[in-house]
Amino acid sequence: MLQQFINRKYELKFLNDKYNENKKELIIIYGRRRIGKTMLIKKFVENKKYIYHLCTLDSMDENLNSLKNKFAEITGKDYFIDLRSNFYELFKYFINEIKSDKVIIVLDEFPNLIELNHGIVSIMQKIFDELMDNTMLYIILSGSSIGMMEDELLSYKSPLYGRRTGSIELTGFNIRNIKYFYNSNMEDLIKINAVFGSIPFYLSLIDRDKSVEENIKNKILKKGEILYEEPKILLKEEFREPRIYELILRYISMGHNTYGEIVNATHLDKGNISKYLETLISVRLVNYTLPLNQKRRGIYEINDYFLNFYYKFVYPNLSDLEINNVDEVMEIIKKNINTYYGHAFERIIIDMIRNNIIKLPFKIMYVKRFWYKDIEIDAIAGNDETDEMAFIECKFSDNVDGIKVFNDLKYKSLKVDYKRNREYFIIIAKSFKTKSEYAINIDFNILNTYL
Repeated sequence: MLQQFINRKYELKFLNDKYNENKKELIIIYGRRRIGKTMLIKKFVENKKYIYHLCTLDSMDENLNSLKNKFAEITGKDYFIDLRSNFYELFKYFINEIKSDKVIIVLDEFPNLIELNHGIVSIMQKIFDELMDNTMLYIILSGSSIGMMEDELLSYKSPLYGRRTGSIELTGFNIRNIKYFYNSNMEDLIKINAVFGSIPFYLSLIDRDKSVEENIKNKILKKGEILYEEPKILLKEEFREPRIYELILRYISMGHNTYGEIVNATHLDKGNISKYLETLISVRLVNYTLPLNQKRRGIYEINDYFLNFYYKFVYPNLSDLEINNVDEVMEIIKKNINTYYGHAFERIIIDMIRNNIIKLPFKIMYVKRFWYKDIEIDAIAGNDETDEMAFIECKFSDNVDGIKVFNDLKYKSLKVDYKRNREYFIIIAKSFKTKSEYAINIDFNILNTYL
């Protein structure tokens, strides 16, 4: 599981820097299911004095009893086990025992306690305000329910607002890190990213000795595999109406990307659709993307590549997969997957530019897409301070006619009404048949050197 910590250096340093401040801390760590929160926390507490408690939905008494046992173990005081106390009083006893000792308390999946007792957030506020002064107690509240973590712990309405001393939202890996899970050529890395996404746990399931197609068949399409059921479990844990959210994700994956298209496809009430879409955006499952220099005509896209792949290719074929027709479904997928890879490639390139994996000739302030009427540009990167702009075209194909692509891109750039004093044209493709001397041409051999 060491691979889970690729690209977590910043987060570990942040937690350790806070630990070394030698004062009371209240840290919030959140991020979607399987993102690696618990693994990060366990890595951080190595060789430190800590208590780790996984909060459950059993009952508050069960959670209290578990904490009593752990407090007894770490202090050597057996009286904790028989204490008849509430959450606040239990912490009061514990802090009296540890005094100024540096101890970490991790309450993982804290939203489960909120479900059992909404007042637990106010209780944590009282613990922080009334008991933790002059201590070096380091409390971590962690959770997978992004909506609940933000609403109950991070918003200005939360009793803990102004108390937390730090917060981390864990996000997925970029393609530079994905190569540690599947160290193959650039084309296969793009495909793996487009199918399995960026969630560390999903990537850890990949068999690096098998082809991309074999991994799709063995790890996603086979009934009983973890990823076969994962989207349904994710939606059930996050939402009260998972079927409606599944319906919306299904139609977005099919290309119904505008608000009007989603309303027409789902036949749901317009007012409710807005609420559902806002919720999907808030939990990072969907993005709303506006074209450069536009305030409307945006589109909705599934943020997670794995979910996008699942609802586009797996969900429509569940009936066949339930009776183990894996090979037949794979043949159906193969007919359309190259188009899917092409669209995903455009988004992956944008991610690589934003993460500074692909370095442009100037410092970028933004990377956006552009479309207007019949004109579409895969990506535009710019700097409003230097008035520099790069127009980027992505081709997930071999033997690209770079001269023709440049001429088309140059023409399309004339339709972009945006101030710039210097322009760059960048073409990214598997390989080139011709290259324009007026463009920066990046093939997969060059792209691979950036990783």
